Amino acid sequence: MSETNPAATTGMSADAAPHRYTAAMAAEIEARWQDFWDAEGTYAAPNPSGDLAGDPELAAKPKKFIMDMFPYPSGAGLHVGHPLGYIATDVFARFQRMTGHNVLHTLGFDAFGLPAEQYAVQTGTHPRVSTEANMENMKSQLRRLGLGHDKRRSFATIDPQYYKWTQWIFLQIFNSWYDEDARKARPISELIAQFESGERAVPGHTRAWSELSAKERADVLGEFRLAYASDAPVNWCPGLGTVLANEEVTADGRSERGNFPVFKAKLRQWNMRITAYADRLLEDLEELDWPEAIKLQQRNWIGRSEGARIDFPIDGEHITVFTTRQDTLFGATYMVLAPEHPLVDKFTPAAWPEGTHEVWTGGHATPADAVAAYRAQAAAKSDVERQAEAKDKTGVFTGAYATNPVNGEKIPVFIADYVLMGYGTGAIMAVPAHDTRDFAFARAFELPVRCVVQPADGRSTDTSTWDDAFSAHDATIVNSSGADVSLDGLDVAEAKARITRWLEEKGLGEGTVNYRLRDWLFSRQRYWGEPFPIVYDEEGIAHALPESMLPLELPEVEDYSPRTFDPDDADTQPETPLSRNEDWVNVTLDLGDGPKKYRRETNTMPNWAGSCWYELRYLDPHNSDKLVAPDIEQYWMGPREGQPHGGVDLYVGGAEHAVLHLLYARFWSKVLHDLGHISSAEPFHKLFNQGMIQAYVYRDARGIAVPAAEVEERDGAYYYQGEKVSRLLGKMGKSLRNAVTPDEICAEYGADTLRLYEMAMGPLDVSRPWDTRAVVGQFRLLQRLWRNIVDETTGEVTVTDAEPDEETLRALHKAVDGVRQDLEGLRFNTAIAKITELNNHLTKAGGPVARPVAEALVLLIAPLAPHIAEELWRKLGHTDSVVHQDFPVADPAYVVDETVTCVVQVKGKVKARLEVPPSISEEELEKVALADEKVVAALDGAGIRKVIVRAPKLVNIVPA
Repeated sequence: MSETNPAATTGMSADAAPHRYTAAMAAEIEARWQDFWDAEGTYAAPNPSGDLAGDPELAAKPKKFIMDMFPYPSGAGLHVGHPLGYIATDVFARFQRMTGHNVLHTLGFDAFGLPAEQYAVQTGTHPRVSTEANMENMKSQLRRLGLGHDKRRSFATIDPQYYKWTQWIFLQIFNSWYDEDARKARPISELIAQFESGERAVPGHTRAWSELSAKERADVLGEFRLAYASDAPVNWCPGLGTVLANEEVTADGRSERGNFPVFKAKLRQWNMRITAYADRLLEDLEELDWPEAIKLQQRNWIGRSEGARIDFPIDGEHITVFTTRQDTLFGATYMVLAPEHPLVDKFTPAAWPEGTHEVWTGGHATPADAVAAYRAQAAAKSDVERQAEAKDKTGVFTGAYATNPVNGEKIPVFIADYVLMGYGTGAIMAVPAHDTRDFAFARAFELPVRCVVQPADGRSTDTSTWDDAFSAHDATIVNSSGADVSLDGLDVAEAKARITRWLEEKGLGEGTVNYRLRDWLFSRQRYWGEPFPIVYDEEGIAHALPESMLPLELPEVEDYSPRTFDPDDADTQPETPLSRNEDWVNVTLDLGDGPKKYRRETNTMPNWAGSCWYELRYLDPHNSDKLVAPDIEQYWMGPREGQPHGGVDLYVGGAEHAVLHLLYARFWSKVLHDLGHISSAEPFHKLFNQGMIQAYVYRDARGIAVPAAEVEERDGAYYYQGEKVSRLLGKMGKSLRNAVTPDEICAEYGADTLRLYEMAMGPLDVSRPWDTRAVVGQFRLLQRLWRNIVDETTGEVTVTDAEPDEETLRALHKAVDGVRQDLEGLRFNTAIAKITELNNHLTKAGGPVARPVAEALVLLIAPLAPHIAEELWRKLGHTDSVVHQDFPVADPAYVVDETVTCVVQVKGKVKARLEVPPSISEEELEKVALADEKVVAALDGAGIRKVIVRAPKLVNIVPA
């Protein structure tokens, strides 16, 4: 909103105050010190190899590794909401340096991804060109904020020497398998040795390993590898020409980017077997210092559930289901399979069985017709849509019947879209009396509903009167007796245990654990991503490139876009940009057995790949021989007291990455740890989610956003070009026309003011509205700080060598104590409030400030406003940087209040307030209270029955 720049209103002329702290002075000071810090390498964090070995004092310092979540260099540049987390970590890092830590704090760029590729498609500009330009702009904006990053350690994921190691890690995962007995990843060569020796039977084969063909061996190993290719149901988006991870599909079944329809299709794709680590990912969460909300999201996403697998015989084979309520097996009256289930075609008969209900057929002449039509209908829905609680349940009978193993009853087999192939076995036993969705389906298709759990809500077991299912985990089992097993009269837990034992004894099932987590789809049909270091021979067998051939760099292509199709045409196949460069795709290589022809993988890795391990590259960014030197990784990230799995000491970023980046990075760390490449089994020990800086969005009568800066407020209403507009708090962004850039605020007030304002707006983890008009408050704080140390007319330092008075000492040490605690706890807003209070005390006291107080005040504000602190520190006569000074320590004698207020009550009513020493005894306090004239008047000669003393703050007198 329009306003006069308060920074220009100085209160006195420029001639009268040539050395007043102004926006122009701030700009000059900030640019000068930023240049100095860069030239001196002020923020360079020494590594243990060499750096620390020759400096015992430095080697004795505790370390602190502080990180921000990887930024993506957008062409739109930064608005003031983006730097919130970066400023916070910078403040914390500066504080840690001043409290004796060796601090590693740097920032790189997550630069692969779809935005740059889409820009390339639109303009023909190579993605690298636009991405590097965006990075330079972002670096310039961030530099202006005075962020204390070790710039020697910065990199971008698009650097070939970076993605060389992303490709190398992929090959470690590809060449590994998960040993369930050892609960860790092991090299695939060890599994091959077990097959060769006969120690482990070759699954699916009666022949020895040596008798299998190369293709057969590759197929067997593919069932074990942690990175594997498979034909699997994927989210196919014709409008983008690529497949998407579940997390990239919106709740209404469209692409998160572009809003195109997404369909289910079967494609050959690379996957990561993250499901092998499900239990460890759950267990190790307990040792992490993360927000409980993020932990809960990960637990729910992994979705561990204990139950049983049960086989339902059908035509000499069986359909396997997973259930957590095996105690209700007697109540299963039908089965439902996912439309994509591979057994559907196998068991679907040519004609409808005699007596088939008309409602089961969907109006189709044959089961095959019904199944085909329903599959087409289900394919047009996303997983989220299919799981939504739709009012009307849909499905179709397959024409097949399975056998309930517990009672021999023949039950019909349906397909329905509310059952997903990706969860459990893709088949369920339906117990409609005790599951809401099954109940609705049973009513719609006129299926039996049998009660097997005694209702606790007063209803009878006659389900014909029921309006909904009844579910309980603490009820009694009924109507559940068969020829050789009975569950009647047992509680749920007892019934689960008994039926599970029975199933295992009969060979009809077993107790097991299931997970919601699916393997990670790792292929993208894009150009701008890391190429897979994989080639295929003439038999289609995948071969890993040797390390000597890494990095495999992206080739030049004429067209950057994957081939896109009619967004509504699900029956299409991807065509990737890389596949069009035949000279790159078809190669002759010697992989150890002579030159042969191969075909390269033409998919690329997802944008998540580079951010799965970037914390490790910060440690040793120029190492061309190893992922990271072991001693360096151990020093910065290794396990230690309070951090049993190691990891980054503080990781700050948005909560939106709870089940994507954070889960993927944890998986990669565990694999690398298992294989002995790193000592840390977790990437991030402490996680902090910062809130969001919001802004008001102003919309005209058409609902179109108008420029927020041009809106005027009159009498509580808002107007743009004379027309009334609505106002709503929301995100800040270019498209909403309410973005404020950090460059604007730096120009008007300086970077230190911006830093202080963003930190003072409220608790770091809470979202807060931006108000440009309020920024001036922090600017005035810096002006008062400056004025307390520097004469605005002469520019001379005005501090005195005289001793400060006791009141000032108390104000100082209380501030030091409070600010130290607040900075350690990331409570930057309250730290600024305490600094402001101290500064105001000095302003009100008048006269020159005592040197020890002035120096302490500068050190207190240095992490928050480093430029002005550096300038004032030098003006105070110091020749070394404020960055590495010791943070002030409070004297406990001055932190304790000189007096405290004691409340005196008579008959429960306050009659007096006494100022007493904090150390006063109960006996002495009682004497003082009883002698107070107001208390004596309140008693009015009455005797005293009881005196309750809680020194030093309360005395309660009960008259006789």
